Amino acid sequence: MKVFVAGATGAVGRPLVRSLVAEGHEVTGLTRSEERAADLREQGAQSAVADVYDAGGIAAAVAAARPEVLVHELTALPAHMDMKDLDGFYRETNRIRREGTGVLVDAARAAGVRRVIAQSISFIYAQEGGRVKDEDAPLVEDPPGAFGTAFDAVLELERLVLGAEGIEGLVLRYGWFYGPGTYYAPGGDQYENFRRRRTPIVGAGESTWSFCHVEDAASAVVAALGTGPTGVYNVCDDDPAPTREWMPAYAEAIGAKRPRRIPAFMARIAAPKEVVAMATELRGADNARFKREYGWSPGYASWRRGFVESLG
Repeated sequence: MKVFVAGATGAVGRPLVRSLVAEGHEVTGLTRSEERAADLREQGAQSAVADVYDAGGIAAAVAAARPEVLVHELTALPAHMDMKDLDGFYRETNRIRREGTGVLVDAARAAGVRRVIAQSISFIYAQEGGRVKDEDAPLVEDPPGAFGTAFDAVLELERLVLGAEGIEGLVLRYGWFYGPGTYYAPGGDQYENFRRRRTPIVGAGESTWSFCHVEDAASAVVAALGTGPTGVYNVCDDDPAPTREWMPAYAEAIGAKRPRRIPAFMARIAAPKEVVAMATELRGADNARFKREYGWSPGYASWRRGFVESLG
């Protein structure tokens, strides 16, 4: 099968290209860098060098590749998260999701692409009721601060992909990424924050997180290439967990001291309200639908093993 991967050199794109080539697919990876294009060719993929906002260049690249499936894994999150400038942290990824997605979908439609698979996030469900949500659960309403603009950009991406006329649109709502190339990998922001005990457990530690190893994110795309129901799917491991469980386990896996605990009222004084909401109210995601419809299972069924084996 011919597959066009936008974001081919990112944290998910790298294992995805490797897996696709290993399974015999004809892969074209999109990058803005000639150096990274050379890396793609060394992996056995074709390369296309273009900026996602260059509609003409993207249209030409997709048309030349003649893919059956286009995969959108593009983000532009900076290496470091500045809690005092979350608007800046999300700005370019928000633009990609709003504008870049439209360019990719238009190019796919013009080239006769059958299916578009796009990266979304699973931590957007309403922070009420049960701690784990399936795809039918209501989404958070009026999220605070910078999370509001990021949330709107995610919804625009989903709308563009699912509403593309003549295209099978598939949105994968991933859990929190860990593994090589992520904030949780050695040298990443979260890795360093935990080693310096800068990331405390807030309140009772009930905020529930669902994780996804980047290799499992890639394998989910491979599973979704063929025929199957379109729509939105949660893609994460089988073990949603509160911060009081996963944060000490992550610290232990990387050889750091246990995280400190602080009362919620202190966090509300010291941190932006959107960060406090993430630390106290987040809901996890249920992956049962994607597993059932596409026969997929995560290689790391739980972060408990994944942290130790991939980050220790």
